[in-house]
This record gives sequence, structure tokens and C-alpha cells, in this order.
Amino acid sequence: MAKDGTPPGPAQPPPGRAARPRHKTAAITVGISLALFVAGAASLPGLLSGGVEAVASSQSTAPVAPSRLSAASTAMPAPSSVPTAQETAAPLDPEATALLPQGVALEAPKTQPAFGTTAADLLVTLPIKGRAPKTGYDRSLFGQAWADVDRNGCDTRNDILKRDLAGITFTNSVPCKVQSGMLADPYTGTSISFLRGSGTSSKVQIDHVVALSDAWQKGAQQLTMEQRTAFANDPLNLQATDGPTNQKKRDGDAATWLPPNKGFRCEYVARQISVKATYSLWVTQAEHDAMSRILTGCTGQPAPTDQQAVVPSPAPVPVPAAPAPAPAPAPVVPAPAAATPVAPVPAAAVYFPNCAAARAAGAAPIFAGQAGYRAALDRDSDGVACE
Repeated sequence: MAKDGTPPGPAQPPPGRAARPRHKTAAITVGISLALFVAGAASLPGLLSGGVEAVASSQSTAPVAPSRLSAASTAMPAPSSVPTAQETAAPLDPEATALLPQGVALEAPKTQPAFGTTAADLLVTLPIKGRAPKTGYDRSLFGQAWADVDRNGCDTRNDILKRDLAGITFTNSVPCKVQSGMLADPYTGTSISFLRGSGTSSKVQIDHVVALSDAWQKGAQQLTMEQRTAFANDPLNLQATDGPTNQKKRDGDAATWLPPNKGFRCEYVARQISVKATYSLWVTQAEHDAMSRILTGCTGQPAPTDQQAVVPSPAPVPVPAAPAPAPAPAPVVPAPAAATPVAPVPAAAVYFPNCAAARAAGAAPIFAGQAGYRAALDRDSDGVACE
């Protein structure tokens, strides 16, 4: 320690030698700094460009996420008991009409119920089974949506609009594509104005009374393609109705959905029964019970059908036998004309002196009373002279 009490400093180098090491160290430090500065400057453009590319890359890849979402959103959904939009909302008012291929005949497996059959009696004939899996269901298995199945030049949707709407106008002079009209909707009990257009057509949709998906799970898998196409286009199974109400129904059966308009439920359930009987479909136990419960409030509800009432043939009217011809009248033989009496000629008028004279005159024989007769010429008195 120094005498003044301060701690001793570092040892001092000998004079003349300490300055050079300090200068050398400083020079080295400056050199290293310069080298680092130059290296840093050289690498700066690369770092900047790399940062810009990273930003650009992030910006260029930012829109990729939506495209992946879009791809995911367009992927085919897994089978579900809830129908997709394709199932419940087939293309509305298409401009082109899909034509049924030539030679294809669409017929239901059975004829519709006989006229006069009640819905309750027909319900008894439907098999009761469980719901089959929906596996494999697709709208295309029921044919082209709204095809012209009856080959009348109009698609099925327009055929039903023409049937169910009032005050109809058409898009052109051909009475086919419905432009506007008024629907008295049986499902809701309201009146709906229809106007054809991309933003308005969906207000009136065509409901499958027995939904396609419901049919698939209750027997339609066993039908042919032609029979399923007939099912999807059968007027018995189609009803124009309020679009939002149709969407709420989806693929519900009578056990899960009924029209809000209670006054139409009897007819609605009766139509479902007729459709299922015609296409050999079954009902679940819950569905059967719901239908039976509805029909108890409308005893005698007829099952809708296209069959006509059987009119008994009238009893044959007996044809009276033709009268026998009247016998021909016997020929009338005219009575012989009465001989015209010859007026006696007075004897004096004709006189034959003898029979020779009478004969010469051609008067012989002369009967009594004739001219020229006289007893003298009648020798035998027999009334004949000049015999």
C-alpha cells in the first residue's frame, strides 16, 4: 500500500516499452472491428433479400388455406341420416329439360290401390320392419332430377307446378315452363306467390311426400333403377309446398315430421301409405303407430289413387222376340158374276116358221123365253125348241 493509503496500482512496465504493446492491442481491436463490419455489410443484402422472400412467401402462401378449405368443403360427406342439399333441393327451374332415354319404361312395382280403399285398411297391409342403414344412398340412384319422364316436353317440376298452382303464366307461348302463379300451400295453410328466378324459385319447392332417403332405408334398395326413377317422379308422391317448410322436413317420416297445417295431416298420411303400398316399401313401428293415430281422427279417409271407380255393367235388357209373321191372307176368289138376265124378246119380234129357218138364222136351239121360241117348234115340250 502506498504511503498515502491508496491501494497499489498495477505494476508499471519499464519506461519505453509499455506504449508499444498498448498501441498494438488497439490496432488489433480496430482491425477485427473493421473485418466484422465488412463481413456484416457483405451479408446484409442476403439477409434483406431473404427477409423479403420470406415475407413474399408468406403472402403468396396465405391464400392457400382457403383453397384447401374449399377442397375439404367440396369433398363428399359421409353417409348420414340427414339429407344433403342435393337430396332436398334438386335443381330449381332448369333451363334445359333432361329427357328420358328412348326405350326406358318407368313403372311402379304395383298398381295404385283400388278405388274406394281406405287408408286405414291399406296401412294394415304394409310390412313393419326396422330402418335399414343409409349406406350407399345417393340422389342419382333415383334418376335424373326433374327429368321429362312422361315425354310431354316438360320436366317433372313444371308438371307439378302446373297441377298445384293457380293463375299460372308461362315463360313463353309454350305452356310448359311456369313463370308465375299462386300456391294454396296445403302444408302450411297459407298462400304463396311464385315467381320464377334464381332468387325466388326456391320459395316454392316440390316435396317428395315419402322422402327419397326414407324410401332408400325402407325397401327402395331392392327396386330397380327404373322403379326408383318412377318413384321420384310419380305425381302421387309429389306436392308443391313452401320452400322453408320443405327444408325443415328433410327426410322425416310420419313419426318425426307432419305438416304444420293439422287439417291436412289425414290426407298427407294417406298419401304416404298409398305411395309405400305402390312401391313395396315398409314402415317402422313408430311410423305405423303415428299414421294409425292420425287416421283415428278421420275415419274412412280414402287412400289416394289413380284407379277409377268400377262401374257395374248394367243388366242386359231382354230383346223381345220378333212377332211371327201374320199368315198370308187367303186369296179372295171373286164370286161369279150373276148372269145378266136376258130380257125376253116378244115372240112377235122374231119368228121362225120352222126349225130349219131357226137353224139357218143361227138361233137354234131356242130356249123358252128367247126370241123366236114358240111351243110349235118345241115338239117334246122340254122348253127347248129346234133341238
